[in-house]
Amino acid sequence: MSQVYNNDTKKRYYNKKVDLFRIIFKIKLWPSRTGVLHGIKTINRLDAKHALVTTHCGEEFMVRNSRNCRAVRWLRNKWYDRACPACNIPEWKLSKFLATRFNRHYGSTLEEMHGPQAKTK
Repeated sequence: MSQVYNNDTKKRYYNKKVDLFRIIFKIKLWPSRTGVLHGIKTINRLDAKHALVTTHCGEEFMVRNSRNCRAVRWLRNKWYDRACPACNIPEWKLSKFLATRFNRHYGSTLEEMHGPQAKTK
């Protein structure tokens, strides 16, 4: 597992029981099943339960909103093998991701999603 952690990085706290869409809108990273961490280029919400995600390396896939899915668990626990070389995720983003903490009774619930990606088609 890759560890790029800077002790000077500010820790961010998010609530543990947050939906998948809220987390990926904020973090902009996607862990694949093979352990590769991809950078998210666009997220287009199709409805309340589905979204189309495009990565920087050109992959497109449909995701379903959940609190307990594999991707959310992997993001909360920071399980990944390596970053995708084609996505070219910067070191500062990896260190910020590794400094993020998820807590059950504490942290932001990411209620407001801003920007054009937050709108439903």
